[in-house]
Amino acid sequence: MELFCFEDKVLRAEPDQNILCDDRVLQSLLTIEDRFLPQCSYFKCVQKDIQPYMRRMVAAWMHEVCEEEKSEDDVFPLAINYLDRYLAVVPTRKSYLQLLGAVCIFLASKLKESRPLTTEKLCMYTDNSITPREMLEWELVVLGKLKWDMAAVIPNDFIEHIVRRLPLPMDKLAVVRKHTETFIALCATDFSLAMNPPSMIATGSVGAAVCGLQLDQADKSLSRDNLTDLLAKITNTEVDCLRACQEQIERVLASSLRDCHQQSKETGSKRAGSKAMEQQAQSSTPTDVRDVNL
Repeated sequence: MELFCFEDKVLRAEPDQNILCDDRVLQSLLTIEDRFLPQCSYFKCVQKDIQPYMRRMVAAWMHEVCEEEKSEDDVFPLAINYLDRYLAVVPTRKSYLQLLGAVCIFLASKLKESRPLTTEKLCMYTDNSITPREMLEWELVVLGKLKWDMAAVIPNDFIEHIVRRLPLPMDKLAVVRKHTETFIALCATDFSLAMNPPSMIATGSVGAAVCGLQLDQADKSLSRDNLTDLLAKITNTEVDCLRACQEQIERVLASSLRDCHQQSKETGSKRAGSKAMEQQAQSSTPTDVRDVNL
């Protein structure tokens, strides 16, 4: 008889069909989601030292940490929710922004993962510019300012409810989910989408994923207009608002792809330049030095 050890394996429960197929659950999420939105566009009325580009940089760093640690897909969006809600009520100096981001990851990881990230590991990702003691002190501060209301509704909570109500091919469900989660993470890094309800972000991301995968070629009911109408009915969203949100998500995606392409070109140019300098330095080396035989 073999002894199987599951200590290094994360065990996950199967999806509860009673929850996912019950319209009352979806309606409850839609009812309470506004409670977890930032109270205001905080760059205009709360934050004086922090600018939108700083928020974008710390969000990108938080996403890299979650990707590197292979965190659950909903850890990053939840951490961003904590970040935005805190910044909407507390004026914060820019020197504390990365510390705040690390604390938000720490809290989200505690809530969503069976093996949460440790303070020591998160401090390591900041090049030890913060200490575990500082993180634990700020953890209490963040919890207090958020009134310990940490089980926030995020876009990821709507994915299964939406996907299961669409006429999608069974063999495409996994890839639609994955693309949707990617779009949601991308939306979390862009403050222009932070004030939208989670259901709208989720619905727009599903729409963008289905359109991007060109699933309408096999089923005309999934064409852009038909899909938008269907998604609007599922989440009780106005069609025009949903269409505008989806278009904004697609613009953010296009902008992100352009930035990645530009960075790739710049990296390639730097490598080519360093190689050319190396060759030039080598060719300018005197022959009697280069041809020394040991």
